[in-house]
Amino acid sequence: MPRGGGHGTGARRLPGRIAQKIHTWLGKRFPEKRLFLRTDSGTRFVRLTPARQLLAWSGAGALVAWSIIATSFLLIDSIGSGNLRDQAQRERLLYETRLNELSAERDARAAEAKSAQERFNMALGQVSAMQLELLKGEDRLRELEQGIEAVQATLRRTIRERDEARAEAERLQARLSGEPGGEALPATSAEDTAATVDFLAAALSETASQRDAIAEEAESARARVAELEMEQKLLYEKNDRIFSQLEDAVSLSLEPLDKMFRAAGLPTEQILDTVRRGYSGQGGPLMPLTFSTRSEEPDPDSIRANAILQRLDLLNLYRIAAEKVPLVLPLKSPYRLTSPYGPRWGRMHKGLDMAAPYGTPIYAPADGVVVFAGWSKGYGRLTRIRHEFGIETRYAHQAKIRVKVGQRVSRGERIGDMGSSGRSTGSHVHYEIRVNGKATNPMKFIKAGKNVF
Repeated sequence: MPRGGGHGTGARRLPGRIAQKIHTWLGKRFPEKRLFLRTDSGTRFVRLTPARQLLAWSGAGALVAWSIIATSFLLIDSIGSGNLRDQAQRERLLYETRLNELSAERDARAAEAKSAQERFNMALGQVSAMQLELLKGEDRLRELEQGIEAVQATLRRTIRERDEARAEAERLQARLSGEPGGEALPATSAEDTAATVDFLAAALSETASQRDAIAEEAESARARVAELEMEQKLLYEKNDRIFSQLEDAVSLSLEPLDKMFRAAGLPTEQILDTVRRGYSGQGGPLMPLTFSTRSEEPDPDSIRANAILQRLDLLNLYRIAAEKVPLVLPLKSPYRLTSPYGPRWGRMHKGLDMAAPYGTPIYAPADGVVVFAGWSKGYGRLTRIRHEFGIETRYAHQAKIRVKVGQRVSRGERIGDMGSSGRSTGSHVHYEIRVNGKATNPMKFIKAGKNVF
């Protein structure tokens, strides 16, 4: 019993020993101090025990650690924000540089298109002049051929008459000389016969002179024909050069247009067939050419010229189709692309958001008919324009709509003002392009048209 009581006393003394050791350790590390406070009425002191000093130092350390950690977080956040701002600034500068390059390329392509149009007009004038020269040359050649045929007929008739006159003269001479086989003439007709012989001799002499004159005229005509043939050869060579220049000019004009429609992902053949059916009247300068008035097979120049005219007709069809497809931006003022086409905030953003000052004019990028102009949930003030080939464009968040339903608009016509109506965070226009009801990236159309417009 006493032994058991001893064990209980030892168990109770164990925590006291540990506390004593801790107190001793604190006493060595933080010896007790007294802080004296003297006033006019007396002196007081505050006793700083080791435990209080440990608590004070712990509090001070925690405060310093918290200050260091908070300062670190602030510095990291500041550095991260600075990096984001710098990155945004770099991206903005890069985007502005790219826009300037695209604008310069667009201006250069516009100048090239204008130059190609001027070359085309000049070449068309040269073709007209060439056709007139060919017609004149053909008329001259036909007249010379007719003249040569008349001269040859006259020459043949004269030679025949000469031969007949010679035969008659020989017969008369035989009759005068009384040759065997010849019929003797009465004596009373000798004088008449001599007169006849003289007349025939004079006629033969005149015929010989006419023959020589006709021969000289024929030789002159042959020389003239050779000269005309040389002129015609030179004219053909000149026409060949003109045709080559026309073919090169047409090819240079057609190639960027064809690439433009294919880059936009549009069915080029179907579009051209649709335009051709809508513009099916015939006549005018693009009708097939005929360089010969005779009923003959077309000559190589006619075939070549008609091939050029067909390509010019194709160029004209491309030009008409380009007016009806939205291949340019709906803005002519500087803007900032704030949201591209694609996923955004977990949903599909089906257009381009282009920000500019409030009231910036919005223009139709192609010919079309307004099918909606009013308020639409989420879109705010919305305009929808239906174009050819199943294409529709949309312009949302406008401040003011300047068109009405059923109105026909042309490319470059003002249709509204930029605003912030509907679900919007600021002044911008939401631009959509839908093909057969399905949204597509408008930038594909804009990039396709940048080499032409």
